[in-house]
Amino acid sequence: MSIFAELDVYQDAAPRMAAMNMALDEALLERATRASIRVYQWDHLALSFGYFGKYIDVAEYAVQRDSVRRWTGGGIVFHGDDLTYSVIIPASAEFFSESARSIYAAIHAALRDVLVASGKRAELASTNCRGSAVAGVGDPGAELTDPCYNERSLVKILDECFAQPVVADVMLNGRKVAGAAQRRTRRGLLQQGSIQQVELAQDFVPRFADELSTNWTAKELNKPTIDRATEIAKGKYQTAAWLRRR
Repeated sequence: MSIFAELDVYQDAAPRMAAMNMALDEALLERATRASIRVYQWDHLALSFGYFGKYIDVAEYAVQRDSVRRWTGGGIVFHGDDLTYSVIIPASAEFFSESARSIYAAIHAALRDVLVASGKRAELASTNCRGSAVAGVGDPGAELTDPCYNERSLVKILDECFAQPVVADVMLNGRKVAGAAQRRTRRGLLQQGSIQQVELAQDFVPRFADELSTNWTAKELNKPTIDRATEIAKGKYQTAAWLRRR
């Protein structure tokens, strides 16, 4: 059964700097009138870490990787060989009314089904690391689903979360291959996910889109969205104030 009645699919072929990738997701959420998915690449080896992460825990990688603090929660994610995606659900969409956990599980179930159909023995995790959904500081009306956040080192949390994955993470042969983090605002919900350490078929993106909606349309990013993302990147994700806020 499709999750979305209709879906826009942005297969972003142009590799982009980390700050711009984050800004494009935010710009798409700002302007969303229909559910969408964007699949994207990185122009350098990159690292993203969650909104509540501490910069000191990733500082040693800053000279090696293009580092960025995400708007969503979660731990440290290394990018370069992964397939990264974002799902944007506007507040007007029926599915937006579902709980964050239900949305997380539904998107990952669709991903699992694509992997299973390609012959892989993928499944959803049934165990969870400690944590909870927490409110976004300084952003009224926002909620971050950050199931692995607490006051310990993010690197340690990452290790523990991959050993004891969050419920509904995608598993393959006993290891986590896909996880995600969310932010919900009055405008809608953003889920940013990464798929790692698994060989994906050439037609993975359209098959994933088929699982999410039987009525999807391929789209290209337009100039107003790119211009708005450039503005967000310069004012937020590229700044030291954002990167080192904690």
